[in-house]
Amino acid sequence: MSKTIMTVDDSSSIRQMVSFTLKKEGYEVIQAVDGNDALEKLKTAQVNMVITDLNMPNLDGISLIKKVRAIPSYKFIPIIMLTTESQDSKKSEGKAAGATGWIVKPFKPEQLVTVVKKVMK
Repeated sequence: MSKTIMTVDDSSSIRQMVSFTLKKEGYEVIQAVDGNDALEKLKTAQVNMVITDLNMPNLDGISLIKKVRAIPSYKFIPIIMLTTESQDSKKSEGKAAGATGWIVKPFKPEQLVTVVKKVMK
């Protein structure tokens, strides 16, 4: 059974690139356009990992991570921030919210795959 990863980003081109990269590696992918969309989809889907942008309309990545961590079945799943932000203060905020890792855009597809395989044992 393949693992399912949710990618959350308000940029359709980023969602498509992440989705294409992960599907090529055999993962199932669910796409969400922002944090609210992700939370709605998590009510009916079971995912093994979340990859989210930080800056999004409606519900940003940090707030999304906090809400996902509050759901008992998602308390310990890997959550990766995939964002243009690279400041240590933002990374600390992400880590405090429960982010497992941080990838700065633009990213290389092989970098994404390496991180996914590392955190999803």
